[in-house]
Amino acid sequence: MQTSSSTVLSPDWPAIVAVVLGATAFSVAQGLTYPLVSLTLEARGYSSSMIGVNAIAYAAGMGASTLLIGGLTARWRADRLIIASLAICSLCLATFAASASFTVWSLARSLLGFFASVIFMLGEAWLNAACPDRLRGRVSGLYGMGICAGFAAGPLAIPLFGSAGGLGFALTAVYLAIVAFATGMLMFSTKTVPEPSSTADVFRFFKAAPLLVGMVFVFGFADIAAISAMPVYFVKMGYSEAFAAVSVTVLALPTALAQPFIGVLLDRLPRERVALAAVGTAAASYLVLPMLTSEIAILVVFAVMGAAVFSLYTCALTMLGERYNGAMLVAGSAAFALVYAAGSATGSGLTGAIMEAGGPTAGPLSVGLGLAVFTAALVFSRRR
Repeated sequence: MQTSSSTVLSPDWPAIVAVVLGATAFSVAQGLTYPLVSLTLEARGYSSSMIGVNAIAYAAGMGASTLLIGGLTARWRADRLIIASLAICSLCLATFAASASFTVWSLARSLLGFFASVIFMLGEAWLNAACPDRLRGRVSGLYGMGICAGFAAGPLAIPLFGSAGGLGFALTAVYLAIVAFATGMLMFSTKTVPEPSSTADVFRFFKAAPLLVGMVFVFGFADIAAISAMPVYFVKMGYSEAFAAVSVTVLALPTALAQPFIGVLLDRLPRERVALAAVGTAAASYLVLPMLTSEIAILVVFAVMGAAVFSLYTCALTMLGERYNGAMLVAGSAAFALVYAAGSATGSGLTGAIMEAGGPTAGPLSVGLGLAVFTAALVFSRRR
């Protein structure tokens, strides 16, 4: 008999392993497809605007899934939805390898975004449902490490397999199919499953947990600003393109390694304090960046920045499971997906516009000031 309470006394390890395995696998696939789709379309002669349209199809699929997740969980069990989503994502990747039609690619990319979002929303809800509170931070930290490592590892397949011929897509499709099968085998031993949710629950969560929603928005804003805008900042400041590329790698690896340690802190210290320290450190990292001239010092600060920014999401995920259970776990995960998309879109576009208007240093300074304002909001909320 399966249970759905987030107050379980002992961890449901098969469920936890299944969720971390599935999320890590799809993070590898996302880390590969983000650049590989763009490179392949460019090599075929498509314009930047057409490549952008293809990327919008992915985002549209993700947005649609957050609004339909309630109906999906009402009709099918969450664990079966995760397996089906992994299998469909595998077929979408195989479609990239088998077809050269832009229309087919756009449809496949939209479906990929839809079912990827389902994997993450239901997986995060299940992770919290399967985990006792005494271990919640550490499990969330391992989950965060898997996602970060997957995103960092995905692009490494491009130099190995190239961007032509579809081999990278085909092998990743096979990889996801194997993970879907392994996840299905693990589910025979699970004791928990997330409860069905509804679209109304998602909007109810926005009202019930504005600070958690704010943490994820700020994470999305600062994370994408670091990945997309800061390399541009480095080039504009006179650093080489190679240094800008290295900065992204330096951002990713320490971020992944830091998450289990953040998880330990979340289980041993007041979780609000850990979140406050994370956002304060991220703010300080952005604000100090324009003052540095040494490349080594810049990379050290950049590594700290990445770890601190992603820790905000680890904190939010842990606090979600601590404070909510039942249908609100899926609702909270769906709300997180929506605000992350909004935050990342804002972070990429707004930071770039600010640098154009106010010069390169205005980019990191504006993000740092925004993080400092949110730090103040967290301090104020703790004193109320």
